[in-house]
Amino acid sequence: MKRIGLLSLVVAMALPLVPNPAEARVKLITLPVRERVEVQLDHAHATLVEEERIVPLVAGANQVDFSWANTRIDPGTIVFRVIGYEGEVVGKNPATQPEVNVLSVSYPPGESALVWDVSSSHSGPVRVRISYLLGGLSKSFNYRAVAEHDESTLTLARYIRVQNFANEQYQDTQIHAGLGGQFSKPIGLNETKEILIEKIADVPILKTYTCDLAQYGYLDPAQKKLRVPMHYVLTNDEDHGLGGESLPHGKVRIFQKDSTGTTAFTGEDWGSFTPIDDKMKLYLGTAQDVVVKRTIERRDRTKVGGNLSHFDVIVKYEIENFKDQAVVLDIAEQINNLRNETGLGSNQQAEWVIGEQTTFTGGPDAEESSQHRVLFHAELPARAGDKAEKIVHMLHLQFRNQF
Repeated sequence: MKRIGLLSLVVAMALPLVPNPAEARVKLITLPVRERVEVQLDHAHATLVEEERIVPLVAGANQVDFSWANTRIDPGTIVFRVIGYEGEVVGKNPATQPEVNVLSVSYPPGESALVWDVSSSHSGPVRVRISYLLGGLSKSFNYRAVAEHDESTLTLARYIRVQNFANEQYQDTQIHAGLGGQFSKPIGLNETKEILIEKIADVPILKTYTCDLAQYGYLDPAQKKLRVPMHYVLTNDEDHGLGGESLPHGKVRIFQKDSTGTTAFTGEDWGSFTPIDDKMKLYLGTAQDVVVKRTIERRDRTKVGGNLSHFDVIVKYEIENFKDQAVVLDIAEQINNLRNETGLGSNQQAEWVIGEQTTFTGGPDAEESSQHRVLFHAELPARAGDKAEKIVHMLHLQFRNQF
């Protein structure tokens, strides 16, 4: 008889002669429907499936046959548990309560199957729970970010995409993705399903303009013009409408509303895994209307004894903002890259301080700067008519005790 599904029941009948193993596996009932299915997608490389079915047992010895031909079940992970009888099988006397136990498990040769020997003190329906790891059933996260026309806030929608190539389908499935609560959806055969998890409006954002030669390079190397990428920065905390849980890694499709409320697609980026109180940066493209020319203005050496010297390095930035609104430009320098660029590179750790000829007001950004990178903010006025005011800033670094 052809096996119809994953689970069938074999009842070992009491016969005068002991039957051989093949005769003991005569299939007597069709596949019981799943009463409950739960899929755990919280692990990056393994999917846990837990299903419950109700099977009719007879008093005495029974065999429960579980097969998974053409599916991607890991046979080494299958666990069978008996939950208990369904309904009132016997009276309420504790001494007469029914018992059901799993006695042994066997692997029929040449088959993708397991057979459990189960003893039951009474006849009746029994709920069993079967769990296993399943390949080919995976999840990923996606976002849709719609910024308002003034780019001060956006609406963030988060989706989970479930892909089922396990050659098995599940109806009315409780899905746990590892983040957020459970939700119930069917998972069809060879199906890709995208499900909205949450939608949060009025999330405050910061639009940034950043130049960093080491990270982003030149837009025009011949003219020493730096590339200026733009980003939306979201902070994952309660003050910014988020902070309930970490934001998982996923592709973000970015849109912006115009003055009439029409939404236009502006690009997409991969959002990194963002813990609570951390920030997610979404790349928007390169700014064409913020121009930064960077040159090494000076490199002076002062000997201090032996083969040690102090070096004064001044980097000059000529900046023009052709936008109709004022912006803040973030200017970053990677210390080791600057040392190599000016011929000071060596294996020794850089000892440096910011010199007095630095023109950035407010000093370096304390949160974004470190021993290996320094970042300043430059306020740029909006253009006046067709002309942009040229803003010049200097970064003065003193490298001490260099070989």
